[in-house]
Amino acid sequence: MAGKQNPTTVEIYGQNYIVRGEGDPAYLTELARLVDTRMREVASEVPTMEPMKIAILAALNIADEYLKLRQRQDSVQSQWVEKTEELITRLGKSLAETPTN
Repeated sequence: MAGKQNPTTVEIYGQNYIVRGEGDPAYLTELARLVDTRMREVASEVPTMEPMKIAILAALNIADEYLKLRQRQDSVQSQWVEKTEELITRLGKSLAETPTN
């Protein structure tokens, strides 16, 4: 069963948009704030750029950050799996070496 999608008005780079999404409207507002902030950062670097190009560069910046975080998470997860397997192996060896009465 799909959740109810409530309309939320957000402002991004001086334009109002009505977006629909499940859950807390504050979350959609926070997403819009992130996009707006990135667009303003890009625009501050090249103030004469048209809004569509600013939006694309902001999206690329956000996507880059997302992929780097995902890669870091995958790396950490791999390290945890490796360490867990190592501990299981050591524990198994230790239990096998322990004399039983």
